[in-house]
Amino acid sequence: MHFKVVFIDNSMKYLIAFIYVIGTVITFLKADLKNPTILISILARNKAHTLPYFLSNLERQNYPKSRISLWIRSDHNSDNSIQILKAWISSVKDEYHSVNTEFIEAEKNYPDEMGPGHWTPERFRQIIYLREAALEHGRQIWADYLLAIDCDVFLTNPNTLPYLVSRNFTVIAPMLNSEALYSNFWYGMTEDYYYQRTEEYKPVLHRKNLGCFDVPMIHSCVLIYLRREESDFLTYNPSKIRNFDGPSDDIISFAISANRSGIPLKLCNEEEFGYIMIPLDEDDSLELDYEHLVNTKMAVLHEYEPLYVNPILKPYERALPEKDSLVFDKIYMINLKRRHERRKRMLTCFDELGLDVEIVDAVDGQALNDSFLGKIKFMPGFSDPYHKRPMKLGEIGCFLSHFNIWRDVVGNKYDTVLILEDDIRFEPFFRTRVMALMSEVNKIPNWDLVYFGRKILQDDEQWIEGSNYLVQPGYSYWTLGYVLKYNGAEKLLNADPLSRLVPVDEYLPILFDKHPQEDWKKHYPQRNLIALSAAPLLLYPTHYTGEKGYISDTEDSVVIEEVLPILKEDL
Repeated sequence: MHFKVVFIDNSMKYLIAFIYVIGTVITFLKADLKNPTILISILARNKAHTLPYFLSNLERQNYPKSRISLWIRSDHNSDNSIQILKAWISSVKDEYHSVNTEFIEAEKNYPDEMGPGHWTPERFRQIIYLREAALEHGRQIWADYLLAIDCDVFLTNPNTLPYLVSRNFTVIAPMLNSEALYSNFWYGMTEDYYYQRTEEYKPVLHRKNLGCFDVPMIHSCVLIYLRREESDFLTYNPSKIRNFDGPSDDIISFAISANRSGIPLKLCNEEEFGYIMIPLDEDDSLELDYEHLVNTKMAVLHEYEPLYVNPILKPYERALPEKDSLVFDKIYMINLKRRHERRKRMLTCFDELGLDVEIVDAVDGQALNDSFLGKIKFMPGFSDPYHKRPMKLGEIGCFLSHFNIWRDVVGNKYDTVLILEDDIRFEPFFRTRVMALMSEVNKIPNWDLVYFGRKILQDDEQWIEGSNYLVQPGYSYWTLGYVLKYNGAEKLLNADPLSRLVPVDEYLPILFDKHPQEDWKKHYPQRNLIALSAAPLLLYPTHYTGEKGYISDTEDSVVIEEVLPILKEDL
C-alpha cells in the first residue's frame, strides 16, 4: 500500500479556517436563538406612591418575562412599599424566570436621618452594598445583562428593553425626561467628580441632537452587558477602585470604574423612553415627592397615553385630592365632542390636580351652515398675517366657543373665571403657582384678563411694578388658558365682535391695544381691555406645529371663501 503525502501551505490553512468560521457564523445566525437573559435589580425605599406606576410600566415591556429574573430589595420604609412589592410579586412571580427578594421591615429610618431626602453615611454604605450585591448576583447566575433601575423611573416606551439590548453596548442608558432640566445623565464632570453643566447637555436633553453619546455619568436606569469580559471591571464599590479619591457614592464609583477601564457610558435619545422624577433635597418631605409624581404623570398624559395601572396595585395608589375651583367662581374647558381623546386626557389631569371644571362643548366649525355664517360679518380687509388668507371655519368655531363662555360669565354675573382649551400642558406645581399669582393679581385694581398661556410675539414686555409673576403682555397668539373678570367679559361682548370678526387670538390684542395692525384696530375704537400675563407662563401647548401628534382643528379646517362664496365681498 502506498501513501501520498499532501502538503498544505499556510495560506491554504488560513483559507480553510476562514471557510469554517464563516460556516459556523452562518449556522449560528440561522439558529432560532432565545432572547438574552436579563436580571433586573430593583431597590425600593419609601416609594409606595410611585411603585404602582413603576411596576406597571415595567410589566408592559415587550420582552419575554421567562428570560427575566428579578432581584428586589427594600428596607427602612416609613410607608407600605414592602406590602405593595409583595402584592405585585405574588401576582407575577410565575411569569418571570425567578424572583429573589430580601425585605427588612423592622427599622423605618436610618440613625440620624433628618428626612427622606437626607443621605447619611450609613444610607450611602447600604446603597453601595446593595448595588454591588445585585451586580455580583448577575455575574453568579450567568445573566447576560443586568438592568439596574430605580423606582422613580417610568419606562413608558414598551420597547425600551429590546432597544437597549439591540444596541450591543457594554453599558447603556435610555435618556429620561423630567419636569425640569434634570435627567439621568451628566455631560460633564469636574476633576473632583462633581456635576458640570456643558453646552452639549441641553441639545441632547431636548433631543435636538439624536444618537448614542459617550457621557461621563449615567444613573437610575442602566443596562450592563455582563457577557463582555470588560464588564468584570465595573463596580459600585469605591473600595474596589485603585487609588480612588472621590466621594463614597455608588453612581460616581460606577462611572469612575468604567472610565478607568476604558468602558464608554452610552446615553441614547433616539426614541422617547420615559420619565424620571426629580430627587428630593435634604430638607424636602415626601409631600414634595408626591407633587413630583403628579407633575410626572401630567407629562406622561401629555403623550396621550395614560399610565396603565395593574388592578392589583390600584388600592395602593395615593388618594386623589378633593376637587375645587381654586380661587375662581368657575373653571371652563373647551373641547370638541369628536376630540374624545383630548377630553379623556384633560379629565385625568383635572383629577390629578383636584380641579372642578365644567366641560364646554366647542362650536364645531365643520358643522356651521350657510344660514348661520350669513349672520356673521367679517372684518373688511382681514387676511391672516402669516398665511395671507381669510378666516377658516375652525377659527370661527373657536371664536364662538370663547364668545359663548363670555356670555355665560356675564349672564351668571361671575366675578372671576378661568377658561382653558383642551390641548394644554400644566407647568409643575400648577395649583401652588396659581394661588401665588392670583394673590398678586388681586392687588392690582381694574384688571380684566390674565394670560396663563400664550405665544409671545414681542420681546419688549414690561414687568408690572412690584410684581414677581406678572408682565404687561404685548402682541400675543393663542388662548390656551386665561383668567377673565366680569368687567373683561362685558368689554369683549360690548365690542360687538360678530359684526367684524377676526380670530380670537387676534381679537384680544386688539382690545388691549397691542396689535401691530393699525388698520385693524380702527374697527374697534374702544380698546380698553386691561390685560396682564403670568411670567413665567403656567400653561403650554401639548404639541407644537410640526411635532408628532400635533393636531389643529383651526388650521386643518376649510377657508371660509371656499364654502360661502356670497361672503367674499365682506372679506
